[in-house]
Amino acid sequence: MRLSHTIFVSLAAFLVAAIIMAAVSPPRSRIADFRELGELRVATRIDALSYREDERGTYAGFEHDLLVALGQRLGVSVRFVPYSDAAHALEAVINGQAHLAAAGLTPDSRLPLAWTTGLREVDFVLVGRAGRRAALRDRDLAGRVITVRQGTKLAVALESLKERIPGLEIVHPPPHTDDQDLLMQTANGRIDLLATDRVNFALAKRLAPKLAIVYDLPLKSAVSWATSLQADGGLAGEITAFLNESAENGLLASTADHYFGHIRRLDHYDITFFLKRIQNRLPRYVSYFREAEKKTGIDWRYLAAVSYQESHWDPEATSYTGVRGIMMLTVDTANRLGVEDRLDPRQAILGGARYLSMLQARLPKEVLHPDRMWMTTAAYNIGPGGLNNARALARLLGKNDASWVELKSVLPLLAQPQYATRFKTGPVRGGEALIMAENVRNFYDILRHTYPVEHSLLAESDAKHPLGIQLNAQVVPGVRFSQPTP
Repeated sequence: MRLSHTIFVSLAAFLVAAIIMAAVSPPRSRIADFRELGELRVATRIDALSYREDERGTYAGFEHDLLVALGQRLGVSVRFVPYSDAAHALEAVINGQAHLAAAGLTPDSRLPLAWTTGLREVDFVLVGRAGRRAALRDRDLAGRVITVRQGTKLAVALESLKERIPGLEIVHPPPHTDDQDLLMQTANGRIDLLATDRVNFALAKRLAPKLAIVYDLPLKSAVSWATSLQADGGLAGEITAFLNESAENGLLASTADHYFGHIRRLDHYDITFFLKRIQNRLPRYVSYFREAEKKTGIDWRYLAAVSYQESHWDPEATSYTGVRGIMMLTVDTANRLGVEDRLDPRQAILGGARYLSMLQARLPKEVLHPDRMWMTTAAYNIGPGGLNNARALARLLGKNDASWVELKSVLPLLAQPQYATRFKTGPVRGGEALIMAENVRNFYDILRHTYPVEHSLLAESDAKHPLGIQLNAQVVPGVRFSQPTP
């Protein structure tokens, strides 16, 4: 049986059952279109990539942020209604209880839904624990157990794989289980093999370096939104225009970079070594980082991430250029900051925090978070003059100098003669600054997971100190959250 036919039969059967159940239930009136209702109602599910609650107690995610921007464009509030799984989110749109579904969905034109263009590409893999054969062949899957989310295109594809591999078993987790939870269970050995996508895998591997891709599945797709086939007040056209504009103005790229652009940079050794250092080195210096946070307002975990990138938390570290200490300060910078002994970890950490605060304050107001944080990190490496050169070159090349995703493509050019001659400073190692900033992003994410902070403390820090917290999503007036309608 052809794979496409299998996908259609299995997925359609799964959803048709849900639709039939809805049909025999007492009829519900369809919600009004988004303009008449004054809100865009979005059916979704809790998902680490698309829609989740962050440590500040607000909601964030790749699709969440785009939908908030869509709501602003439409001039209506956005109401997110989380469901237990993607199938129920789709059912809500089919039954007229939501205007669109956004839940890491991949399109299927055979369903009674309209699908938008892709927001990001998705390719699927089987993930297991490292240590066994790195890459499996079809015959190696015999006798193995694959866990996959039920009712998805991926689950249907695996049923086709099962037909030609004897002894292969397919199981389904509970609907509410997040992919990241499933990946952690895989790392702990409670799941044999897990079918997921590369981005989810890369996100989890930063916390569980034992995870490994063992099989590339012959299936690729794209994350899309689903809307009703019935009259929708022009919503489908508005979404198409919004996504086209977002592709042209960089919103899609910058949002994707914000959540996914850095997560594949660290390798197995980098992650394993960092996690060990969190256990055996960081505890000695946590009190100094926390003290620096109180004095500067900068999240201590971000300071620790910068420090690790610079010195691996070695207070006696020395580079060939003469920078020294746990924050790798130059003599001139240390003198300006009043650091008498660069090898004293407390003095160095407080000095490095003050320097980061100074660098951040020099950026113009149009550089917003989180781009502001990563530009500050790059400036810590190449100095404020080097960063200014990068921003000037970005403008010269027709790029947005207030966008980190645009600056990422410019920084390595600072070392090339044809560009370096434009600036008095000459060549600048912008590529090093880029690597530093992207590594710090990863280290900071891991430290935030390892050392979560109470919401009340974060709220106070956010209000007082703009560099204190990485702002995954702004709290936008008019954005509401609710439970599914019973």
